[in-house]
Parts: sequence; C-alpha cells; structure tokens
Amino acid sequence: MSAGGPADGGGDGRGRDGRGRDGRGGDESGVKAALSGLTTRGRSFLAAGVAAAVCAYVLGQSDLLRVGLLLAVLPLVSVIVLYRTRHRVTGSRALAPTRVPAGSEARVRLRIDNVSRLATGLLMLQDHVPYVLGPRPRFVLDRVEAGGRREVAYRVRSDLRGTYPLGPLQLRLTDPFGMCELTRSFSAFDTLTVIPRTEPLPPVRLTGDASGYGEGRRRSLALAGDDDVIPRAYRYGDDLRRVHWRSTARHGELMVRREEQPQRARCTVLLDTRSIAYPGVGPDAPFEWAVSGAASVLLHILERGFAVRLLTDTGSSAPGEGLDGFAGSPQESADSAGLLMDTLAAVDHSEGEDLSRAHDVLRGGKEGLLVAFFGDLDEEQAAVAARMRQGSGAAVAFVLDGETWASGGASHGAVRDRIRRLREAGWCAVAVPPGASLPALWQQADQQQGEVFGGAVYGSKGGDGS
Repeated sequence: MSAGGPADGGGDGRGRDGRGRDGRGGDESGVKAALSGLTTRGRSFLAAGVAAAVCAYVLGQSDLLRVGLLLAVLPLVSVIVLYRTRHRVTGSRALAPTRVPAGSEARVRLRIDNVSRLATGLLMLQDHVPYVLGPRPRFVLDRVEAGGRREVAYRVRSDLRGTYPLGPLQLRLTDPFGMCELTRSFSAFDTLTVIPRTEPLPPVRLTGDASGYGEGRRRSLALAGDDDVIPRAYRYGDDLRRVHWRSTARHGELMVRREEQPQRARCTVLLDTRSIAYPGVGPDAPFEWAVSGAASVLLHILERGFAVRLLTDTGSSAPGEGLDGFAGSPQESADSAGLLMDTLAAVDHSEGEDLSRAHDVLRGGKEGLLVAFFGDLDEEQAAVAARMRQGSGAAVAFVLDGETWASGGASHGAVRDRIRRLREAGWCAVAVPPGASLPALWQQADQQQGEVFGGAVYGSKGGDGS
C-alpha cells in the first residue's frame, strides 16, 4: 500500500518519504496557481463585481458598490478556502495482488482522507495507468466531511507480461459554488508485475543430478558408517548431542560432527531470446510461448526441490541467483519463484545472433538437468546447441520454428533436420507447433528420454515416479 500524503502544491513533486509536498514554501506562486484555477463562472463573477464597483464609483451608487463587492469577493473566498483545503486532503493506493499472471486481474483500492476541520466540495479522482491495463479510472466523490474518508476501487488487467507503474494519483477539488477547481497530484507510485502464464506439468522421469534426494540419497546414507563422519572442533553454542566421542578421545579436545549438506539436484533452464529467432509480437507470438514454457518448467522443477538456474542466450542469469542457482527448499521456494517470475516478466528480445555465450557458461558449469527453449536455429546455431549437451546429465530442447508458427502448418524439412541433429547429440528434442500444449510436449520428451536413457525418478521424492 502506498501513501500519497497531502496533495502537493503543484505538479507531482516527490518528497524523500514518497509523499507529495504540501507546497507551503512558495505562497506567492501557490496563490497564483489557485487564482488560475478559477472556472468560467468564477471569472465571470469576478469580472462582474469589478465592473459593478467601477460603475458604482462613477455613478455614486453605494448599493451597487455593495453588490459589486459581493460578486468579486465570492470567487476570491472560494479560492482561499480551496487553497487551504487542498493541503489537508490525503490519498493512498493499495494494490492486490502486486504480481499477477498475464490475463488475470488485479484490484486497486484508492482512499481519500479529509484531515481538515472543513468539509470539502466535489472531488474528482483520477489515477494514471498505462493504456495496456485498460481505460484511465475516474471517480466523482461527493463532499467529504471533516475527518471523513472515501474509498473507491477499480481493476486492471493485461494480456502482455511486463512491469507497469500505477500513478500518480490526481485529485481535482471544486468548491460548493463551482467558482474554482484545483488539480493536485500525489507523488506515490505502485508497480504491477504481470508475469507469464504458467501451466502445471505432470511428474515425469528425467535423468539429472539427483544426488541428495530420493532413492540415491537413501542409498548413500545406508552405505555410510560412523567412520565416514568428518568431525570438527567444538564451538560455543554447538549441540552437545553432536559430540563425536571417538574423535574427541583421539584429538584430546571436544569434537563434534559436521552438519552434512547433501548435494542438491540442479536444473538449468535456457531461454533463447534472440530477436532474429522469433517473428511476430503479441500474446500469441512464439516468443511469448517460450517465455511461458520456461516459467512453467522453472516452477515445476523448483517445487520438486531442485536448485534451478535461469540462463539466456546472452549468458546472463536472474538477479539474486546464488552459485548453485535458486534453492528449492520449502522455506525459500516461494521467494525464489517470485524472483524468477519477476525476471521473466521483464525479459525481452536480445540483439545477439548466436548462442555462443550461453554455450560458454554451460561448458564451465556442473552437470544437471538442462531444459532449453530455442527459436529458429540455422545450421551453425544448431551445431552450437548440440555441443551444449556435453556438460549436462540430461537435456531437453523445445524448438519453435517461426515459419511454422507464421503459416500454421506442419514443420518443414529444415526444422526436422535440426531436431535430428540435436537428438544425435543426446538431446531429447521436441518440435513445438503453433498453439501446442506444454504438458503434452513435456510428456512426449519424457517418453523420448525413457526410450533412449531410462532415468532416475524425480517426479516424486518417494522415488516411484509416474
């Protein structure tokens, strides 16, 4: 929830605390701005009052002078009252949720508080939102009593992933007589993150570095004996139940067993973002399918305890990623998933033309499951992609052909040749037709993997697979 603070004296000036300035530092400029807010009615009353006063002076009519003063004073009093009131109106915005999948709605709630001792006149509220989220919301509020509060809400929705700013909130105040209108802006912003759509994937058998989990871990613990424990010197605060008495007798000082950290299964998801590899734009473009597919796989693998890493063709990873990627522990998986989704929400096409930088990163990495989403591959890039398989325990490639997506037909010969080349290098390569279902392709890759390699079950920690 973001607080806009008191409406500022002009523009959308930003204070250090995210609140609008009250504008009291420049009274002269503030008064001029207030006078410029006179409506046509207010200007007409002021002009009529001045004219009546001049005529009363010329004609010597005191009664006409009183009428002229009344007509001139009324809009000026409205300006002063409204000018003082606009310092005492606060606004805030609450966005829920702050992260939504593409095509889903988020709710924005606006709150206006009158903290002055005077009631306000008619209020017109407007929030600035990007046009991709829908029409700009506008609300008309009746007078707000002293100390009163008004709340309104609207919904935003986008079919395109990305990060979208909401704000600033603008408030237009009107006096009860319609003599003056003042527009003030709050400085606070909120950010709506629209993440890619994801699909739940079925558990499958894929070989990878699964040491530390499942059957492999239980076998290693069964074969390990007491002599395999590597002790260390006792430190203040260590649990005395971890004291290793045999080592204590041997070294002559108190020794404790180390906290063993089993090696976590790893998975790298490679996303090809080259602009030349994906034709077309929009929510149904092949690049958006690849981004959504990468998001689905990342969540699916992360939920199963793998340490996951997101890699693009530029060789860059997601911000905040550790040495072994994002942890998949129950305590950290939610935060890791959020960081990965935020990264994919903002990912865009790269200007690169090859996959060499991603290949260099994978060549120096540790073995594990590799899942790649490729766009168009020419013969040279297919060779680079084929060499990525050498450092991986298992590799699955989803290949999207732009020409096939544009025509809506079947894969042509060049694509089948690329698929065959990847399979010869050890990839489980699957061609992605337009509008394909990722869960179905995921199972197809599993069947292909089972025919060639068999594999260790990672679909469930019990080791039975499906």
